[in-house]
Amino acid sequence: MMTKLKRFVSDESGATAIEYGLIATLIAIAVIVAAKAVGTNLAAQFNTIAGNLK
Repeated sequence: MMTKLKRFVSDESGATAIEYGLIATLIAIAVIVAAKAVGTNLAAQFNTIAGNLK
């Protein structure tokens, strides 16, 4: 019984999976924020061009 308990306590595979999940989440948030900023700037540029074409 003690051997199983020691093996359970020393098992870090679940912690590694959680760490990878957190890293992937942070990368996804960074990509979304960057895409939103680029989209906003791009929309402003298109509106400026459209206004100058009139």
